[in-house]
Amino acid sequence: MVHYTTVATCTLNQWALDFEGNYQRIRESILQAKALNARLRIGPELEIPGYGCYDHFLERDTVQHSWEVLGRLLEDRSLDGILIDTGMPVLHRNARYNCRIIILNGKIVLIRPKLYLANDGNYREMRWFVGWTRLAQTEDFVLPLFIGRITGQRSVMFGDALISTWDTCVGIEL
Repeated sequence: MVHYTTVATCTLNQWALDFEGNYQRIRESILQAKALNARLRIGPELEIPGYGCYDHFLERDTVQHSWEVLGRLLEDRSLDGILIDTGMPVLHRNARYNCRIIILNGKIVLIRPKLYLANDGNYREMRWFVGWTRLAQTEDFVLPLFIGRITGQRSVMFGDALISTWDTCVGIEL
């Protein structure tokens, strides 16, 4: 038997370091996706801080403010009922990764770091990020304390993994 799912892909007008504006546009896109009965909402790469942060990605407060925006998304119960794929930088084991954060009903399901970084032409992602090199492997990521208080989680999976549900499997690459 075939099961159909609506997937909402979003192209948002995100601005570098406009954390409040970016949050509002992300939230609205999730609500619109839910109104259209989407089961999965996929946002742009690095949509929380904005893709064009350049050397601001090297600043820890860019990562901190990204976690704060993610915390607001996790707290918002009006965003429950849809699998949300959003993007932000994450520091893990003293390395900075360009990540997808997969959330569902106020919980983080997976932090998925980018494997293959764009590093030619106009792109210099290797200046700010490292690629995840452990294919099909994950490890525990200890969440910031304030995120753990919101989600009730101490740690989550970090790495290259699939998300399986009762009727489908979702894989992610940036």
